[in-house]
Amino acid sequence: MLLYSIIQPDDTWILWAFLAGWAAVSIYLEQKYDWASKLSGAIIALVGAMLLANFNIIPTESPVYDTVWTYVVPLAIPLLLFQSNIFKIWNESGRLLIIFLLSSIGTVAGVIIAFFLLKDVIPGLYMISAMMTGSYIGGGVNFAAMAAKFEVPGETVSSTVVADNLLMAIYFLVLILIPTLNFFRRKFRTPYIDELESNTNKDENLASSYWGRKEISLKDIGLAVGTAFAIVAISFTLAEFFDGLIPSGENVNVFYNVLNGIFGDNYLMLTTLTLLSVSFFPRLFENINGAQEIGTYLIYIFFVVIGVPASLPLILQNAPLILVFVAIMVFINMLVSFTLGKAFKFSLEEIILASNANIGGPTTAAAMAISRGWMKLVGPILIVGTLGYIIGNYAGSAIGIWFSNF
Repeated sequence: MLLYSIIQPDDTWILWAFLAGWAAVSIYLEQKYDWASKLSGAIIALVGAMLLANFNIIPTESPVYDTVWTYVVPLAIPLLLFQSNIFKIWNESGRLLIIFLLSSIGTVAGVIIAFFLLKDVIPGLYMISAMMTGSYIGGGVNFAAMAAKFEVPGETVSSTVVADNLLMAIYFLVLILIPTLNFFRRKFRTPYIDELESNTNKDENLASSYWGRKEISLKDIGLAVGTAFAIVAISFTLAEFFDGLIPSGENVNVFYNVLNGIFGDNYLMLTTLTLLSVSFFPRLFENINGAQEIGTYLIYIFFVVIGVPASLPLILQNAPLILVFVAIMVFINMLVSFTLGKAFKFSLEEIILASNANIGGPTTAAAMAISRGWMKLVGPILIVGTLGYIIGNYAGSAIGIWFSNF
């Protein structure tokens, strides 16, 4: 059920003006004021959208938001990987894969604890458990797959989506604030934050120093945007071809399902093709100025969209207990991620991104890395997070089948 809002879902130009304008305001505040730099432009973008949605100024659903997920985010990814070194990325990916898998244990532990605490008060909880396990290891693709597999009623799906959106937005805020807290800086290694701070002019705030003015020409903009469009088009077409070619589904063996998950996934194909292009034509990509800036601005528009569906009135009206269930899952994931991350000597940045990739998926994790200036981790977390799409369906199916016996 959609709540009434002053700006309607089909007010396309007004909504685009808000998304693009609020992203610009967030960047301006982040670079102008120390408090905003410490808070981060990502949080300003997200909280602003969340407030406007909860006060019914903007709608919680609109085709405009879908356009951002479908077109803006895929375009941002290659732009942000143009300066990547493929050898360093594979090196970082190995570490991130381990902490990502450890964080996935947190998701499974969380769903088991939440299920046995709430199974008597939430009807059909085994179905919700399957959807959320798939989603909190992989992403929305897995959520949809589990909803179809267990034939979840539409009303339950809608209520769970709203609870998931609110929790994801809140957890995103928590994770993005953690690096600013001295407690976590004392307890964990922070090599990427330390490197960023050592390269920052002490008279400027972190954001304005990192994003200093650079020389850029019309040729740079043309090459950056044109190349990004071409890479996205080729990647998604190839992924669609392999998705149709390689069989997948319930009655297909694991090998083919994994193969389909690797070659048939849009984002994994996009990341791989971009990194290969950069490796084969390093001079071309090194000489394109402004790609990182354009890509980051697009990601800030994405931050605004993340905050929009987090509607508290919808949750309280539809499913407050599902919110409690999802909150337990997220809390246990965080607890396990940080405890095992500390035990196995992972850095704070790696733990944060791995937990984010589990709960929010690879795109939100990459967006967080970008917002914090951890550019070396953008490619690796995209690759590792996308592999969660493969694991998510198996974990969700196993949980759903097991819990359906209770």
